Amino acid sequence: MRTNLFHIVLSSFFLTLGSIQVSAQDLPGKKNPIPAVQQPDTTRITTDNPILTDTTSVANTPITDTIKPKKKQGLDAVTRRKAKDYEKIDQRKKELTLYNEAELYYKDIELKSGIIVMKYDTDEVFAGRIKDSLGNYTQYPYFKQGSSVVEADSIHFNTKTKKARVWNSRTDQGEFRVMGEITKKENDSVYFIKGAKFTTSKNMKDPEYYFYSNKIKFVPGKKVVVGPTNMVIANVPTPVGLPFAFFPMSDKAESGLIFPTYGDSNSQGYYLQNGGYYFALSDYYDLTVTGDYYTNGSYGLRFETNYAKRYNFSGNLNVRFENLITSERGLPDYTRAKNYNIQWSHNQDAKASPDSRFSASVNLGSSKYFRQSLNTVNVGASLVNTMNSSISYSKTFRSVPQVNLSLTATHSQNTNTEVINMTLPTLQASVDRIFLFAPADAPKKGFIKNINLQYNLRGENRIQTYDSLFFKPQMFRDAKSGLQHTIPLSTNFKVFKYFSVSASTNYQETWVMNTIRREFVNDSSIVRDVKGFDSFRTYNFSTSIGTTIYGTFNFGDDRKLQAIRHVMRPSLTYTYTPSFDQYWDTYQIDANGNYADYSRFTGGLYSPPGQEYSSNVGIAVNNTFEAKVRDDENETATEPKKVMLLNNLNFTTSYNMAADSLAWSPLRVTAGTNLFKEKMNINFGTTLDPYAINNSGQRIDTYNIDNGGSLFRLTSANITMNYSVASSDGKSGQGKDEDSQTARNGGRTDDLFGSATDLSDSRQSLFKDDEDTDKKEDKSEGGFYNAKLPWDLRLAYSLTYTNNNREKKISGSSLMVSGNLDITPRWKMGFSTGYDFVQKGVTFTQLRFERDLLSWRMDFNWVPFGDNTYWGFFIGIKSSVLSDIKYDKRQVPDQRVGN
Repeated sequence: MRTNLFHIVLSSFFLTLGSIQVSAQDLPGKKNPIPAVQQPDTTRITTDNPILTDTTSVANTPITDTIKPKKKQGLDAVTRRKAKDYEKIDQRKKELTLYNEAELYYKDIELKSGIIVMKYDTDEVFAGRIKDSLGNYTQYPYFKQGSSVVEADSIHFNTKTKKARVWNSRTDQGEFRVMGEITKKENDSVYFIKGAKFTTSKNMKDPEYYFYSNKIKFVPGKKVVVGPTNMVIANVPTPVGLPFAFFPMSDKAESGLIFPTYGDSNSQGYYLQNGGYYFALSDYYDLTVTGDYYTNGSYGLRFETNYAKRYNFSGNLNVRFENLITSERGLPDYTRAKNYNIQWSHNQDAKASPDSRFSASVNLGSSKYFRQSLNTVNVGASLVNTMNSSISYSKTFRSVPQVNLSLTATHSQNTNTEVINMTLPTLQASVDRIFLFAPADAPKKGFIKNINLQYNLRGENRIQTYDSLFFKPQMFRDAKSGLQHTIPLSTNFKVFKYFSVSASTNYQETWVMNTIRREFVNDSSIVRDVKGFDSFRTYNFSTSIGTTIYGTFNFGDDRKLQAIRHVMRPSLTYTYTPSFDQYWDTYQIDANGNYADYSRFTGGLYSPPGQEYSSNVGIAVNNTFEAKVRDDENETATEPKKVMLLNNLNFTTSYNMAADSLAWSPLRVTAGTNLFKEKMNINFGTTLDPYAINNSGQRIDTYNIDNGGSLFRLTSANITMNYSVASSDGKSGQGKDEDSQTARNGGRTDDLFGSATDLSDSRQSLFKDDEDTDKKEDKSEGGFYNAKLPWDLRLAYSLTYTNNNREKKISGSSLMVSGNLDITPRWKMGFSTGYDFVQKGVTFTQLRFERDLLSWRMDFNWVPFGDNTYWGFFIGIKSSVLSDIKYDKRQVPDQRVGN
């Protein structure tokens, strides 16, 4: 919630005191109005001695009512009490005195303190601290009545009139800490405070900053009246303040203004950013409206709402629009761009409805929004080339057999080509597996009992369009619709004990609403779109057999490397697909009378049925290698440790027995492993073609070895390496933030491509360090150096080799590096950079610096070169309720609208 600065501060402050949750604290430089007990064992405690105790001093200034209370003859309720040194009841003065670790339970009162005096004839309670043997104050009063809790130096409270006076109080409420020299409660609706300090600092003895007001009067839930109030930093008063103020109060969320940030841009001029209004609409949802204005006429608008209903759902919706102008109207370089972006995230509680679920993750808009935006400099989004969205609803029907139904709308947008692919919607329905020859509760063993049947339905309405035609009539005219019914019949069984066999046949019927017709008109062949229902039916048969082979190479238990274990999983697959030439026709392609075949289902929603039958045999061999190594580092270990040598080494190819030529498909080889205690991940892949190519680069029915080459022709290869390492003392910045704005925009969840900077909320840390500072190691010392320097480093290298047409070139080679370092306990720095060895240039580079100032945060973010050059400096209070107390100066990127 954002609203007027002082409205937030003082409202939260006074709401806090309304609950009377105060804790004891001496104010520096202030004389305590109540002396401590000096010799409790030899001094008789009476309310007539003005210098005896804290309580005695308070008792000399009793809180009186306009009507003198009627004197009582004794206690009118059961009293439970105890004290370490002594307790005393004086019936003549109607006093109960407890000393040292005193506790009193009377009616609804719970009181703990060093000394307690209760005058039960006037319903007054006095409590004070005492000194220990070293002369230090201890046992500060703790007072609780109902839901009200008070901690202070001294307390004077009337249980009947509810009036109270508290000295040197401290209050904790939410993010605020409040101190007051004297707090006076007139009744349940009026409070007065003298010498009030309020802050979000966790160090109450010496806060980094606080707001000071000499006089305050407030009525909880209604209004607040304050005298002169100003901000104090490091005990130095500042000019930030107000001479007086009147504020309405409410214990609910309040609407209010959001103050903008000012600055200047080389291309747009001076600007005000992120100013607007916060609407507290209800307890379930809110609305934030912010905007930007530039002196050259550019502007931006943003609407953001968050909603939630406990145990049901939660989500947020962002709508952003920017009108960007470059240069002046009438000049040759004048350009104008209107960009927008819509983001919607919706999550349903899993317990809300077990059999149905609705979710949404939407990110769509102008392809150039993030690249041209002047307000949100989101590095992850500006470097990613796609935006994706998905909205889905699923329902499970607990019938026998079970039926599952889902509706999904998807969106995929390439920001480079500006091509948009959408499904509006996709319908999927399935009936659970039905075993035809086995009871439901019987084991499924053997060929017959494992025969099962399923039914699947998939329907789509697919649209392919461009950014400029998005949601225009032509977009819907180009939509393609259809349904597919699939009925698989399958079984599995074992043969010869060690071989697993599976067999299946699949029937598929396809309904479409779009087909084509080819015609020869005016000496040319044309294609006409045909609207209307049409269908085709296909079927196929497949079977596979596979096994697992284990092999161990032993080297001896006395060796460092004791054994290597090899696990191989070979499999053989056969697939038969007949010809469906009944769905193919011929058409004239030229005036010479030449004809060619075509299917009216070509280019439709689903692939057309095959014209030629295939009899395909697939071969696959999957391997893993594991070593057993003696663990010399662990002397107590009795078993060797296992080390993975190769996570996978896979070979796949196929042979089409029905093909007249080029029967073998290229051999694909992939491998992957982890090194250096799984800190480095390496993946490798290559494609090997057994056939040669001609001078045009086309494959010919001649083996490469028969054409003067090797057994295989290397057509492509790629390798990727990722290395991540951190010090043992910390992993700053290494965590992933799946819910960050970068991730929602389509960027990476780590900082390998830079850390996002959202100008609309600069209070967030650049280093994903969101742990509770109370749980961290104390950083109050070592300001200039740190013997332990927590750090982390990530490297990613990618290499691509291309040789499809004997070009033999490295088509891609790049190295990306990012890291973070704690220079001192409160200084952090980070960087992200890289180098493209093919383009011979430095990739996106970002430098990040941040200083933890306890209640404050300061950062400097700099992109020194590239298309998104900018810098930003921020210093402000971390607390969300004081978000307007900041200095934020940024040089927005000088981006071209035509990018």
